[in-house]
Amino acid sequence: MRIHCPLCGQRDRREFTYYGADDFLRRPGEGAAPEAWDNYLHLRDNPAGVTRDLWYHDMGCSSWLVVERNTVTHAVLSVRLAAEAEGAA
Repeated sequence: MRIHCPLCGQRDRREFTYYGADDFLRRPGEGAAPEAWDNYLHLRDNPAGVTRDLWYHDMGCSSWLVVERNTVTHAVLSVRLAAEAEGAA
């Protein structure tokens, strides 16, 4: 699988570390109910199809990226910096 880093260009996925779903960008706010924290920390989907995931470019520019990809075909649909992603805190 190849990932197009917005800063470094096309790279092999071995340059990156997979972190998980982009749910981590939507952290509950101060004073959120315990249920919101439980959902944030423990509940994850495992869909077959299109997902949005966090990847860290550890062998490159050290950027956090949101990668939209299809888990069935391994096709990368889009890549953007996590700091610019919708819902980023």
